[in-house]
Amino acid sequence: MINQKRILILYADAGLGHRTAAFAIADALDEAYGEACQVDVVNPLDDKRAPLMLRDSQSDHDWMVRDVPELYKLGYQASDATVTSTLMESGLIVLLFEVMRDIVRRYQPDTIITTYPLYQAPLDAVFTIGRFYIPLITVVTDLATVHRLWFNDAVSRCLVPTPQVRDLALDAGLSPGKVDITGIPVPLELVKETRPVEAIRAELGWRPDLTTLLAVGGRRVTGLYQALHVVNHSGMPVQLAVVAGGDDVLYDQLQQTQWHAPARLYNFVHNMPTLMHAADLILCKAGGLIITESLACGLPMLLVDVNPGAEMGNADYVVQTGTGEFGQDPVAVLEILSHWLEHGGQLLAERAANARALGRPRAAYTVADYAWTAAQHGPYRKAGQRFLGRSRLLDLLRRNKVPVKEDS
Repeated sequence: MINQKRILILYADAGLGHRTAAFAIADALDEAYGEACQVDVVNPLDDKRAPLMLRDSQSDHDWMVRDVPELYKLGYQASDATVTSTLMESGLIVLLFEVMRDIVRRYQPDTIITTYPLYQAPLDAVFTIGRFYIPLITVVTDLATVHRLWFNDAVSRCLVPTPQVRDLALDAGLSPGKVDITGIPVPLELVKETRPVEAIRAELGWRPDLTTLLAVGGRRVTGLYQALHVVNHSGMPVQLAVVAGGDDVLYDQLQQTQWHAPARLYNFVHNMPTLMHAADLILCKAGGLIITESLACGLPMLLVDVNPGAEMGNADYVVQTGTGEFGQDPVAVLEILSHWLEHGGQLLAERAANARALGRPRAAYTVADYAWTAAQHGPYRKAGQRFLGRSRLLDLLRRNKVPVKEDS
């Protein structure tokens, strides 16, 4: 009889990156360990007991970064201070303790993975008060600029995407033995698509003989259409594949455009890995997910939009590693593209080589192996005197009228 291990993966819908990483890890665990592993993927903020402000933060995230970016930037920077983040952790314990306690009781995991930074402190409180510990793995989904809330000493392992983030984790107080560089998990299809570019383009109906620019938009992306407008009128020997990312307004605008360059238009797609493997470069925003996927495909990035907060570090990472450039306006985009394509595309090839060297397409499998190893140890009982101390935690929860028993 199989001694099945249970692995719980926690995520949130504040941007696609957290969800995508969570499900990529789940797929890798299923592929690698099959029936020996029971995987549950849960969004704790879907629980109606989670405070409305946290549940709404998932949908409000897009609105804030798009419509009030300076306010979002201010809030991000203010909350990233040591004192502020400590206060936030206390607040998160009060707000999410019941939800986390009941999730742990329901799923009885042998190890827990979180791809979202708000869950470590509440889980640590559950462990401390219950006098037990479940191996907890954090998977950081930002490439360079990382909020302090990601780094909590309660974790048994903190898996980070880059050496820069490892340094931040150590600066935040995590011991070197807890921090490993794995990359950010991406969909397994990015690894499994191995056909020649010509075969993929033939399937998609794209021309095989032209440099192909894949442009990816969405409701949080600004500046994409303007950049495409100048490329469309540049006369450059390129073809365009444009994905609106479910932005119906953008998609309608694209359909009404008179295209002078060969163009394929899509609203929302489910085969993004296929499109990325068929392209020569990508026009996109500085989101952690799309940058990670581009690196995994060896795809140079021409960034057209950077939201405040973590994306500023993402953009710096792309530029500093020579895997892409940031076009601050449509003219700059045109200049960069011209430089990349001259001399037979020499600079474009260099950017692609840099991206391939940094890409970690098998990150999900690596994280799955860490989780499987941790699950072999499983939960164990321990004296709960870490974090705020058990008595202080109990006092914090009772003062805020959170139901809790000492034998929780």
